[in-house]
Amino acid sequence: MRRQSTHAYHTFPTPPPKTPREQSSAELFDHSDSGSNASDDDHEQTPLPVRQLALLAFLSLSEQTALNSIGPYLPQMVESFSDIPDSQTGLYVGILASAFALAQLSTNLLWGYLSDVIGRKPVMIMGTFMLTCCFVAFGFCRTYWQIVLVHVFMGLLNGNAAVVPTVLGEVTDRSNQSRAFTWLPVIYSLGGITGPALGGLLVGTLGKKYPYLAPNLLSAALLLTSVIIVGIWFEETLESLESDHAAWIPAWARNAWSWVKGSRQPKRNSWAARWPRRGSQVAVSTSDDEEDEDEDGATEDQGLLPHADEEGSEAGDDPKTPGDLATWRHILNRNTVLVLLTYLVFQLSNISYNSLYPIFADADPPTGRGLPPSKIGVSLSLAGVATIVFQAFLFQPVKARLGNLGSYRVALLGLAVSMALMPWIGYLDDEPYFGVGTGSTWLYIELGAILIIKNICAVGGLSSVMLLITNCAPNHATLGTLNGIAQTLSAAGRSFGPFVSGALFTLSTRVHPKGEALAWGIFGGIALLGWVGSLAIRNRGLESDDWTGEEDGTDGEADP
Repeated sequence: MRRQSTHAYHTFPTPPPKTPREQSSAELFDHSDSGSNASDDDHEQTPLPVRQLALLAFLSLSEQTALNSIGPYLPQMVESFSDIPDSQTGLYVGILASAFALAQLSTNLLWGYLSDVIGRKPVMIMGTFMLTCCFVAFGFCRTYWQIVLVHVFMGLLNGNAAVVPTVLGEVTDRSNQSRAFTWLPVIYSLGGITGPALGGLLVGTLGKKYPYLAPNLLSAALLLTSVIIVGIWFEETLESLESDHAAWIPAWARNAWSWVKGSRQPKRNSWAARWPRRGSQVAVSTSDDEEDEDEDGATEDQGLLPHADEEGSEAGDDPKTPGDLATWRHILNRNTVLVLLTYLVFQLSNISYNSLYPIFADADPPTGRGLPPSKIGVSLSLAGVATIVFQAFLFQPVKARLGNLGSYRVALLGLAVSMALMPWIGYLDDEPYFGVGTGSTWLYIELGAILIIKNICAVGGLSSVMLLITNCAPNHATLGTLNGIAQTLSAAGRSFGPFVSGALFTLSTRVHPKGEALAWGIFGGIALLGWVGSLAIRNRGLESDDWTGEEDGTDGEADP
């Protein structure tokens, strides 16, 4: 019988539950000192908080639709500015994407920390409302510097990238987190369908003076609707953060947003309910050997930084400051650092692909393929439909077999393969293979196949790495900060990727033959390096309860 994947991580005891439902839920994390080989089937799966997840899904869909609507027409929009050289469109498009991500890089950790202080709901509402304003402004842009400025504000003012995964971690536990984290990328994929379709098909529908106003107004309307819905019905998921955490906030301000926070009682089956405050955390080992390792301080879960003062770990009910709760030594353990670094590579590769594809598809042959914005948008949307089918019906059993870590490794390898294949697709006027169909038909078939591979790897990898990051968190108090760090690194990759990929594609126009292989090949190699790095991650405590694979012997051991 396989070893249960949940035995290799520390759990935190909770007070006795008051209801049978809570009792069965708490047993998921109740291990004896001698360990247990009970089957996962003996554990009751916690029901998903459907309303909370539905509201979160609508918010994410609105945001992803808006953000993805820009891609199909952005190269054409940049080309329309008289001060942009025709041969350097790719470079200037890359600068825009990098400006957005670089702005996120500078504020993601702040948004994650702020959500630990004032709550998740206020941060989501503020960020989404400010993003709404940015999209309205984007539709009226007439010069390149204006769209750069709007992109910077989009990145600075929206912290949902750090907060949404944190909320998912708080409303789920290891018995149901796979289902919740699987559906979030499905929503992202839906946004990858509705966004490009909206952006590609609505361009020019409101006149020639502001040809890009229509898709941006519709995006802003969706975002504003999500602000209203989340503001009214979403319940705060962060456990009570009174006294020390809000002491710096004036009383009148606390009263003004008290209605926004809503209920701050932790869900009885959520991680917030199972992870008590730091003062009551007592690690429970599953074997005598692990107890000895814990006493000697030699386990893998120790951080890379020195221990905090013993005073900070004394038992007590009162929480410390956010910096004390999110102790760096608890966050930066070996596995967490490796997961975060490979996540940086994953996002760098993914965003570089997303930035390169519209430029490559829009550019004139032989370097590009000369496709109009409508065809680019439709190709992305159709590939997104196939991805949703996979994510909704096939990904869960695949991930249950491969595990979070195995799925993540496959995704990184798939990104590398899809990048390596892209520059070798045909042209619109090519001779058809075997005399069947037309050159354009074969081009769209090849494009569709590669885009589907890439999208499946992107959303599957995102599902898996979000679970890995969540399961790396040593306790509930560090979730917001850890996701802030993850999204900061993600933004670093996304700020570097578009600029460099755009510059490389501009350079590739001067290389013959197959100059387009320069940019695609370099970033494919980077994704391959990320896959190699993922092989060093140990799966100790990183898997969800639905995992059916077998744990390596070395994975369950502590670091020497």
